[in-house]
Amino acid sequence: MAGHSKWAKLKHFKGLVDAKRGKIFSRISRDITITAKAGGGDPNMNPRLRTLLLKARESNMPADNIDRAIKKGTGELPGVVFEDAIYEGYGPGGVAMMVKVTTDNKNRAAAAVRSVFTRYGGNLAGAGAVAFQFLHAGQFLIGKDNTTEDKLMEVALDAGADDVITTEEGFEVRCDIHAFDKIAQALEEAGIKTDSSEIAYIPTNTVPVDETVAASIEKLHDALDEIDDVQQVFSNEETPG
Repeated sequence: MAGHSKWAKLKHFKGLVDAKRGKIFSRISRDITITAKAGGGDPNMNPRLRTLLLKARESNMPADNIDRAIKKGTGELPGVVFEDAIYEGYGPGGVAMMVKVTTDNKNRAAAAVRSVFTRYGGNLAGAGAVAFQFLHAGQFLIGKDNTTEDKLMEVALDAGADDVITTEEGFEVRCDIHAFDKIAQALEEAGIKTDSSEIAYIPTNTVPVDETVAASIEKLHDALDEIDDVQQVFSNEETPG
């Protein structure tokens, strides 16, 4: 993607939302099903489910879709069994990449991810090959129009956030993955709207690439995103400008 900035990737994603709304719903549905299976279908007793329901509403996901996803997780409706998996690899220019999938067939998912890496000039790597270059943490992006720095720091840090980073584009809140749901709830109760909220793999170092390699990485990102099982793609490229 253009730059390693999460904000740049967020803008790119928003430009594709309408064209890919069906897949967005599918991704959220799978997360809801897995979460309801693990922690029950009552959002008052399952903080992670509550966070996902907020995300579903923000995406304008139909209530019937949400209800079916919960009932598949609780066993009230028949459904496939989904599992999460992480695949690590290198894209063009030696860019490290982490691909999160949620699938009912890990062999199918691995084959599809491997094929795309190969087709677009990358290669799949073994477990742990690139993960050390990323911080696995909760991440919230919040536009400057949505809050003030002082208010955000008070709400986020009191809820257990590790850091609040201020940039020209907005604010970034980082936290331990176990504090994610508590912080999401605190932001919601404070009326602070997020532009993005996810358990992310955040690069701890970046690889400078030129415009040609950046374009190749973007094509690889988009091709991975087209795979039904793929939920999220993270990379550590840094392009000029």
